[in-house]
Amino acid sequence: MKIQDIKCIGVLGAGVMGAGISQTAILAGYKVITRDLTDEILARAKENIINGHFGLKEAVEHGKITQERMDKDLANLTLTTKVEDLKNCDLVIETIGGGPSGQVENKDIKLKVFAELDKVVKKNAIFASNTSKFTIADLAAVTSRKPLFIGMHWFSPANLMKIVEVVWTPDTSEETIQAIETLSEKLGKMHVRVKDVPGDMAHVGYRVLFAAQEEARKIVEQGICTAEGVDIIMMGGFNWPAGPIGMSMSNRANRVQKK
Repeated sequence: MKIQDIKCIGVLGAGVMGAGISQTAILAGYKVITRDLTDEILARAKENIINGHFGLKEAVEHGKITQERMDKDLANLTLTTKVEDLKNCDLVIETIGGGPSGQVENKDIKLKVFAELDKVVKKNAIFASNTSKFTIADLAAVTSRKPLFIGMHWFSPANLMKIVEVVWTPDTSEETIQAIETLSEKLGKMHVRVKDVPGDMAHVGYRVLFAAQEEARKIVEQGICTAEGVDIIMMGGFNWPAGPIGMSMSNRANRVQKK
């Protein structure tokens, strides 16, 4: 699958990440089919895309796009509860959360979904997982399309953050990697190649962030400095937009919101 062959993008999951990715893709002119379990979830996603902070209506109000452009982009968005509606997608991006387990992400659910999806979606379509932690090769192993399987890790909110981690496995074809890199550019994102590693230890961004947050917690626990002080030092000394303690609290809030 080459970049010029990608015309229809499926988004599996309509939570915060799925809605943000869907919004980004329709604004770039792609046909998007977003699937989730219930009409209520899908309606909430559409509401966020249209009326949410940094949504399409706000873009119209600020003169970034016209009402005509908004209507045209929304016409490219299909919301569905049927997995079968993804069958002719050229790329499917998985963004599903933890389900009843209450986790941010549930690996067993992802494995089950990818195995089922592999039987439904056309054989030359690319599968991409937005997982922030699970080993991509493990997810690809339940499918028959390892050369077409890749990690495409976005950051939240997906429609605003500018970086995508393109996570490749030894089985991912160079053509697939290049297609996702070029697609990222068409979606207005920077991209960095990241090597997939075993152990479900997260990719680059969160590994570095979690290490900083863990060290910050140790400093506070040892009485070396207050949590507020750690954040002030990192923001004032290194121009971080937020300190590691503050970012940890923000991440927890975002995870609750994603459910």
